[in-house]
Amino acid sequence: MTVTGPLVDVVCVGESMVTFLPSRPGPLADVPAFTRAIGGAESNVACTLAAAGHRARWVSRVGTDGFGDHLLDTVAAYGVDTGAVRRDPHRPTGVYFRTDADRATDAHEVVYYRAGSAASAMSPATVPYAAVAGARILHLTGITAALSADCRALLHELTAPRPGRPLVSFDVNHRPALWRDGTAPEVLRELADRADLVLVGTDEAERLWGTADPAALRALLPGPAALVVKDGARTALVLERTAARPGPPGTEDTGGVGGSEGTPGAPGPDTLTVVPAPRVEVVSAVGAGDAFAAGFLSGTLRGLDARARLRHGHLMAAAALTAPGDLAAPPRRARADRLAALGADAWGRLHLGPGWTSAGTEADEEVRTR
Repeated sequence: MTVTGPLVDVVCVGESMVTFLPSRPGPLADVPAFTRAIGGAESNVACTLAAAGHRARWVSRVGTDGFGDHLLDTVAAYGVDTGAVRRDPHRPTGVYFRTDADRATDAHEVVYYRAGSAASAMSPATVPYAAVAGARILHLTGITAALSADCRALLHELTAPRPGRPLVSFDVNHRPALWRDGTAPEVLRELADRADLVLVGTDEAERLWGTADPAALRALLPGPAALVVKDGARTALVLERTAARPGPPGTEDTGGVGGSEGTPGAPGPDTLTVVPAPRVEVVSAVGAGDAFAAGFLSGTLRGLDARARLRHGHLMAAAALTAPGDLAAPPRRARADRLAALGADAWGRLHLGPGWTSAGTEADEEVRTR
């Protein structure tokens, strides 16, 4: 396969599925009806970046069934290039059902029907490197590594050092239900350490490696130029080498040299930048991690400093948290830039609720103080 066309900002590789959202809260056994949507960490990031004005490509495999049609049509409607997605006549498109509870709670249920799916057949043979060539950033997640041995081999291939490799972004995205063989801690650590930029939540870091301490995580992952650690609704930080690999081609990434909000200083050779999350009226907790990744990558593509990248991550996450479903319209760039540029006190007063992304500029004062 040869993929041609203009340079794209981000290529996201991974499975997307048709997801069935519950009509009401409660256990799956008690939900009488579901609404069809789409869900997939990598396609979520691609769709959010495209909606934010970036050129995004999604690379995957889907079945030659109606669910595959729906996925391709929906993702393309966001402005994402789906030309590298391949149809598999022998394997189905994956689907899953979930409750509307936060993944971090015991009330959350998810049932996957993805074993033997078309995407599980992704491999170095079925997803040639040409599919990601020309990208400024290649975004991957640990979910793909859990789908099959072939998928794991693909990620190993895509993260291998090579001349002209895009900046590789890796979201650990640990899904315990997908890992039954006990290999997740080592597999995900190895893949993360081969990337340039890594995103990990404190909860999954604790599950995988027994620590959420940034210095300990940095010792486990010395390879990436930037390590982003997300602490739920509280803070996010980035540990970034002062002599880090520059941003993707076409930017002059200022790195993590800006001032931090929170504990100053940096362990070892890294610069530490910490930004608290704004207060958010949560409608749905699903999709916030993918949205944060999209916001941080958007800032990286634009060459923003570390504080701005983290703030844009928080703002994208807030857009997802204040809307139902996995995907939400991001705030307009000019508005997000104004909010990201607030002083520390004004940023600390932000309180974002449903509909904030569509509010006009005159609402900025109300949004940040109410």
